[in-house]
Amino acid sequence: MAEQTDRPYTHVDLTAESVKVLAHPLRSRLLSALRRGGPASATALAAELSTNTGATSYHLRKLEAVGLVEDTGDGRGKERIWRASTESHGWRNSDWADDEDARTALGWLVRDYHRQFDAAYGRWLDVEDSWPTEWQDALGFGDSWIEATPAQVEAMNAELEAVVDRYRHAGRSEPGARRIHLYRFALPMEPEDVPAEAGTGGAADAGPGATADEGGAEA
Repeated sequence: MAEQTDRPYTHVDLTAESVKVLAHPLRSRLLSALRRGGPASATALAAELSTNTGATSYHLRKLEAVGLVEDTGDGRGKERIWRASTESHGWRNSDWADDEDARTALGWLVRDYHRQFDAAYGRWLDVEDSWPTEWQDALGFGDSWIEATPAQVEAMNAELEAVVDRYRHAGRSEPGARRIHLYRFALPMEPEDVPAEAGTGGAADAGPGATADEGGAEA
């Protein structure tokens, strides 16, 4: 996997091999937990995710094999302390247009991120009323729509990412700051209206890329 250095955070693009490894219920959650909570042992992660240490160690080694997690070297004896290798990962659907297994794995992974988002947002709704009103007013969700070409959507995404980057650590030194999980989705309003592939007249089968900041899912 190639790590990108043109961002204010560490990021890696998934390969066909790494997406196939990551597309697993426990491995996806392990990577998210390490990004969210920082370095941890297999024992601590197993307790957090309600699984057993043996299975956790096995799947951490699988993630290590494709460069998604790494040993910090801070463990004692046989204990290993693990950390996420980067703060985020991403992909472009078109990279695996001819790899059916990778596309199947990606399909599972994206739906898993959808499930994680649904669970996380549900937890917030359960406690929203206990937070100060200034936070309730600042957080929440909204939606809108645009009419644009793929190139224009990509340009908009780049601008949105630049705005997020400006605020990434804006409140780090302020005691009232909290970590806020941002999600960005873009999808057609009429998904049945499939456009022709540019220059071919055929149906498009690969969408724009995505990023997973699993603070955790830029799924």
